[in-house]
Amino acid sequence: MVTHHLKDIQHNSERAITPFHIFDLDRHALEQYREPHTKDHFCLLFVKKGKMDMQVEDRQYDVTENNICVIFPGQLSSKEQISDNFEGKMILFDEVLFCSDILKNELSIYNHNISVKLNHIELPVEETDEVELLLEQIEKLYNDLTSVKKEQARFYIKITLLKLVEFVHTRWDKDKLTNENTRIYGKFLELLEKYYKTERTVSWYAEKLFITPKKLNEITKKTAGLTSIETIHARIMNEIKQLLLLSNYSHKEIAFELGFNSPAALNKFVKAKLDDTPTNLQQQLAQMYKT
Repeated sequence: MVTHHLKDIQHNSERAITPFHIFDLDRHALEQYREPHTKDHFCLLFVKKGKMDMQVEDRQYDVTENNICVIFPGQLSSKEQISDNFEGKMILFDEVLFCSDILKNELSIYNHNISVKLNHIELPVEETDEVELLLEQIEKLYNDLTSVKKEQARFYIKITLLKLVEFVHTRWDKDKLTNENTRIYGKFLELLEKYYKTERTVSWYAEKLFITPKKLNEITKKTAGLTSIETIHARIMNEIKQLLLLSNYSHKEIAFELGFNSPAALNKFVKAKLDDTPTNLQQQLAQMYKT
């Protein structure tokens, strides 16, 4: 599995002065991203003309004109069926530019499921024009970098990202939950990310959040369309898929890594969720991503 590194893509002169890289996209420029790969950096892709099929993890997207895609570090992705007339822009940038601290603190209600929400965005015309102007300004600064212009470009990138975060938050969550319930759901996901290997009951998470299991279930159902236990199991299943595809662990090692008391328990879990075995699932994932 190929992992692209930002330092290998940047010119030598860039590495010391800027944590980002911007360039034009066409069908040829996307060749290196056709096969399944991961990145050690963020990637913002703006499609100006043409279309392509994109896969991120187990999700497939039809990407067309005026769509924006933000791929996160570590996400498995590939770009396929790229049209001959494809045109766009791509910005590659590191963790520093992705407003992570802001989203975890002041804007925590915007943070839940953000890595999925930003993977594919279909903007209205007005918002598309605004983003395109921002990208043009970033590229103009990038092509004539000084210390001051570097800082200006960084702010424009953050402004672009925060506009996208606001848009997907409004589109996905409007009229679904109050801010308090959204906050609770975000805290649930934070706890789940930290403890999913050892804690798998809804009651445990509800107790930590000082609410009843019934209330937690209502919030998760309204937010993501899944019950609380389905959310927990989905997180475990995603990790199983990642380990089957990307690690050299045996099924026994995966079972104990994820808190199952035996390989048989792992098999039973996968069978219950997908009506399949870990062996068959591993083969299907390998074929899907052509590893």
